[in-house]
Amino acid sequence: MRQIDSVQLAARLADPEREAPLLLDVREPWEFQLCHIAGSLPMPMGSVPARLAELDRERETVVICHHGGRSAQVCIFLAHQGFERVINLAGGVAGWAARVDPTMPQY
Repeated sequence: MRQIDSVQLAARLADPEREAPLLLDVREPWEFQLCHIAGSLPMPMGSVPARLAELDRERETVVICHHGGRSAQVCIFLAHQGFERVINLAGGVAGWAARVDPTMPQY
């Protein structure tokens, strides 16, 4: 499974030469409301199988959760569904808050 850390993702998002990946946030709604990376698509982990049609199989997708565990599981699921361009955000939003955006609320 491919992974990216928060600093690498921030650099990637800031690069105008590259197409931004889809940021797929698989945390629960209350978690997303508390904090999220701007531009993320909220799709709780349990709803991903029923909502596969909403995702572009060809687009690079970075899957996000709190620490990286749930997102890793979703990456594996998506890979089994034929998604070849999925990347896990190692450290999740907690890593983003610690290393990229210290103003982000933490929980």
